[in-house]
Amino acid sequence: MNREEKKKKALCVMSGGMDSTLAAFMMREAGYELLAVHFNYDQRTQTKELACFEAICKELAIETKYVLDLSFFKQLGASALTDSTIDVPVGGIEEGVPVTYVPFRNGIFLSMAAAIAEKEGASVISIGVVEEDSSGYPDCRESYIASMQQSINLGTKDETQIEIAMPLVHLKKSQIVQKALELHVPLELTWSCYKNEEKACGVCDSCRLRLGGFALAKTQDPIEYE
Repeated sequence: MNREEKKKKALCVMSGGMDSTLAAFMMREAGYELLAVHFNYDQRTQTKELACFEAICKELAIETKYVLDLSFFKQLGASALTDSTIDVPVGGIEEGVPVTYVPFRNGIFLSMAAAIAEKEGASVISIGVVEEDSSGYPDCRESYIASMQQSINLGTKDETQIEIAMPLVHLKKSQIVQKALELHVPLELTWSCYKNEEKACGVCDSCRLRLGGFALAKTQDPIEYE
């Protein structure tokens, strides 16, 4: 990467979770100046995720960051993450699209991120989607993200050319853990649990995937579990 390319900006969509955090660290390793955006959408662990986002931004010395409130997700409902009347499943990783899927969440996130990226002159939007080892979310598919990139570039100024980077899309959780360790990502600052904000539950889909990744990577998860 030449000196001119190193000056390019990457807007990192960051939830406070392990995947999006690693993606941000990979953008930094690639030489980009990092900007960050975090979305509050009345999810169960909103307070914890925001605190993690702030701590990770501090670790990465990110100066330009956005925190956007999308409270309409709660009004929309239809997901165990935003509707308190729907229980988060704890019996094992579900087949198909799980009840924790938030309808078109990544599409909405990427649309908002595109507006920020165009304003800030960022050439890349980084998102930590994982296709092969995810929880079956349709908006994490590589083909879908690629189509969003095309739509974003059709719907912005001619001189705006934005790439959506998804560096983890073909990795498994164990590979994500290994890569995070290689890059010295502060995994103790990240959060994956769908249910709890104090100690992770260890039994929701997201906790199971995370713990499984650490187990296969033969290392200890630094966060606390019930």
